[in-house]
Amino acid sequence: MESKGTFNTAGSSVDMTRSDEESMVDGPLISADALHSAIRREFHTVPTAWHAALLSLLHVVFVVLSVCVAALCVLKLGREDVCTSVLGPVQGDSVVVFGKVGLWLLVLLFTWCVQHHHSRARCRGYLRFYRQTQGLKHLPLTVHSAGNVMLLVVMAARLSPTVHAYMLLSILALELLVALPCLLYYTVIVMRFNADRATPDVSQEEHSHNFSVSSLPTETGFRDISSLEEVVEKQADLIEYLKQHNRSLSRRLLNLSAQH
Repeated sequence: MESKGTFNTAGSSVDMTRSDEESMVDGPLISADALHSAIRREFHTVPTAWHAALLSLLHVVFVVLSVCVAALCVLKLGREDVCTSVLGPVQGDSVVVFGKVGLWLLVLLFTWCVQHHHSRARCRGYLRFYRQTQGLKHLPLTVHSAGNVMLLVVMAARLSPTVHAYMLLSILALELLVALPCLLYYTVIVMRFNADRATPDVSQEEHSHNFSVSSLPTETGFRDISSLEEVVEKQADLIEYLKQHNRSLSRRLLNLSAQH
């Protein structure tokens, strides 16, 4: 009798559990189309290509104007009255230095903007693009900062006005020859990325894995330590992206459940 009572109690609890599960299943379901449209991620372009092109143009204009100012106002190879009427009491080399500081501030702002947009692209799952441009996006700021150091050394040396002007123009020309190709190459990479409109790296790897796992031979192990560190870093980026992706999907599912 006692065992039968116990059995009935257990059976009632099982029935209650089943009834709860059935009530949850019988509730309003989310349609597949609504769920697919909510989960699907739209491609977001990286707008820094136009910023890099504009910065390249400003860099070229600055160097051309600096050459003109140095030739007319420092080396005095042309009409000096033009420098006096335009610049006033300010010396020509001082104007070039002030312009150099302003250009460096623009490069600093560009680097911050690039870091912001690339971090957002990384959060959206484009880890390969983030790693490809990781060193390139900081190179213009490094070049201009090194140019500022060289300029300070030239100014502290207290050279003659002619030598000072030629050294100043040499530093500006060297910066242009190094920073401009970097900006143009970065612009090409970002424009290709925006034109491809590729899916996140996780989707690409899953798609390629489905076609290659049955046909291509696999290799176990690593050849060197550098490849192991690269794989570990990629896995860490991938895990961080999947965490953010799961949180985003959870919020969308809760919103769709509340709507229905």
